[in-house]
Amino acid sequence: MRLPVLATALLLVASGALAQPQAAPPQQPGAAHPDQTSPRGAAAQAGKLADADVATAPIPEQKKLTRHSVTIGGRPIAYDATAGTLTIRDDDGKPTASVFYVAYTTGGARRPVTFFYNGGPGSPTMWLHLGSFGPVRVKTASPDVTAPPPFDIGPNPDSLIDKTDMVFIDAIGAGLSRPVGDAKGKDFWGVDQDADAFARAIIRYITVNSRWNSPKVIFGESYGTLRSGALAWQLQDRGVQLNGVVLLSSILNYGVRDAGFDTIYLTYLPSYAATAWYHNRVANKPADLATYLTEVRAWTRGPYATALAKGQDIPAAEEDQIARQMSAYTGLSVPFLKENNLRVDLSRFRKELLRDQRRTVGRLDSRFLGIDADAGGESPEDDPASTAITGAYMAATNAWIRDDLGYQTDMVYRPSAGPAIQVWDWHHTPPGSRRPANTPDTALDLAATMRVNPHLKVYSLNGYYDMATPFAGTEYDLSHMMLEPELRGNVRYAYYPSGHMVYLHDPSLKQMKADLAKFYDEVAR
Repeated sequence: MRLPVLATALLLVASGALAQPQAAPPQQPGAAHPDQTSPRGAAAQAGKLADADVATAPIPEQKKLTRHSVTIGGRPIAYDATAGTLTIRDDDGKPTASVFYVAYTTGGARRPVTFFYNGGPGSPTMWLHLGSFGPVRVKTASPDVTAPPPFDIGPNPDSLIDKTDMVFIDAIGAGLSRPVGDAKGKDFWGVDQDADAFARAIIRYITVNSRWNSPKVIFGESYGTLRSGALAWQLQDRGVQLNGVVLLSSILNYGVRDAGFDTIYLTYLPSYAATAWYHNRVANKPADLATYLTEVRAWTRGPYATALAKGQDIPAAEEDQIARQMSAYTGLSVPFLKENNLRVDLSRFRKELLRDQRRTVGRLDSRFLGIDADAGGESPEDDPASTAITGAYMAATNAWIRDDLGYQTDMVYRPSAGPAIQVWDWHHTPPGSRRPANTPDTALDLAATMRVNPHLKVYSLNGYYDMATPFAGTEYDLSHMMLEPELRGNVRYAYYPSGHMVYLHDPSLKQMKADLAKFYDEVAR
């Protein structure tokens, strides 16, 4: 079955088994990689595109500059758009990759500059580029299916161009980024290899554009947040001190997904409750979701965590009590919860919640509804939150880069890096460790960076209906960085009534822009 490309494009834990080469971490059933979605072959689709892509990337750096204007808060802002490539080299000076980027700048070496990237792993950055804070945005019908072209591509009044220059970077093998010379894609497809490549690209950009003394922020989405943890340390270790790290829809620690542990069920339950609340499967539905989820979190960390810790030895009376309360929060029946040993994986929840309506809920955004051919199956056949928008983003990206920005190339813009996810090297060596761990936890890297750079501010942005990277999982990862009390205030959180791609929901995008505007006022002083 072919999979739409958003699965590989964004990030996180999918329904369907992730191919596990020798370096891959163990996965919970139904909890594959974040930017993956159900057993869909995004890699297969990308492979077909790649087969037709016989053009090679340039080793000499390319640059195409155009001038534009956008109105933000009633004020017109003129900006330069630069579509181009950065050639990164190994320690011997040999070129290894041509990294494609689009930068939006307004002038001034001391102005903040933010580097954006999506996840996958193996995703281009078209989602953040044309969906979030760039000066141009494509509108979608979230949470409904976006109609076919022509798509609505136009000025973005919620752009961050009034607060920061922005550089959107494609991962190697995706978008228009490619290996060059003797290098192969697999040379960059691993936790540490990928972070190293992004560090080299960012250092190259700030060098050729005279931005060494600019305030700097990195902004990752999905697997891009795991990259950010490792990247923050790699940049710090190479003399590039960051002002801020923005984490959108995070996964920093894959260890919580290892088989045999219960943490994944604890981190999912508040998201299940939010989804049940949205779809009116909660009796006596509370008026305020945020207040309700505070209650759900407390129960999850208390009675539910205690019950799961007892495993098969849980007394029948306690199991019944937990199942009844869990049913009230999740909208699932008590018998179903008991049949699943109080442990409901994501794919089963998405299939079961609205089974009586012959509907499934989305993984990247559980507001979206899907229809399966087999209503009696165990897992959803697809992710409606992905298929609803992919066409709009591919069209907008190609039209904007090639037509409006005038960047000409014979290369195909790849919606994913094809086989990257199947061969990804999940080993990671955190700071201070002498050997790599099989399962990455880059919250350790981020914590180490904050200890040596105590001025670094971290902003965690979360969607209540994000089932790929649940917000409670982010809270768990960041609360286990073991920061000293004086550093804990450098980490802050924001929550929005949206999904994995928070910016698809227009009111959430507007609020997120306002929140980030305050953040930039602090970090760029």
